[in-house]
Amino acid sequence: MICHSLFSQYGLPLQIVSYKDLYGWTMDEIVKMIGLKNNCTFCGVFRRQALDRGAALLKVDKLVTGHNADDIAETVLLNILRGDIARLSRCTSITTGEDGPIPRCKPFKYTYEKEIVMYAYFKKLDYFSTECIYSPNAYRGFACEFINDLERLRPRAILDIIKSGEDFRIATTTKMPEQGTCERCGYISSQKWCKACVLLEGLNRGLPKMGIGRPRGNVNGDYKDIKARSTAKTIESKQCGSLDF
Repeated sequence: MICHSLFSQYGLPLQIVSYKDLYGWTMDEIVKMIGLKNNCTFCGVFRRQALDRGAALLKVDKLVTGHNADDIAETVLLNILRGDIARLSRCTSITTGEDGPIPRCKPFKYTYEKEIVMYAYFKKLDYFSTECIYSPNAYRGFACEFINDLERLRPRAILDIIKSGEDFRIATTTKMPEQGTCERCGYISSQKWCKACVLLEGLNRGLPKMGIGRPRGNVNGDYKDIKARSTAKTIESKQCGSLDF
């Protein structure tokens, strides 16, 4: 694994946090149940939370990710296509979550993916270049192809898209959801349960699509279609991690 190689070469501290340890499921098991459609939803939600929990475990004061300009441009386009305008300004910020326990930072925001790959290649650095085997139908892939086509016609397309996302602002009269904590695991959430717990409940009850998409029947932060009953593999026995936030 690349992370083990870098650990050996540079003597950097390494802490591996697995989905199995945090959630009781591996990605292979999730894909086996959900199929190759919507599996990216599970991975995205679980990965973001796993990063926060790993950072809390190491007691760091900032979480740095490798998102590059291509990634951010894709996210801007995806948020527009989904009608999620509220996320546009946040997804283009270099630092987010400053009011939370662990801020996130994206130092490669204006760096093209190809520049990073070229740098790693000519410096003979180890890097991971294999695409995820479970994402052939990922929605993000279509956004990536579209942006690549735009870039052939307009080389500045990626930076222009990022600039457009930066210029979006939420009206001052718009009330954003208040951040609280998940009553199941204590993770940051604007709902009664965080998204990871909702997805886990669906997996544990054999209803993996239950938490896909926008919440249905959500009244005052409560999910009507979720019942807190135990099954053979309950969420009580494996919540989304055990770290306090």
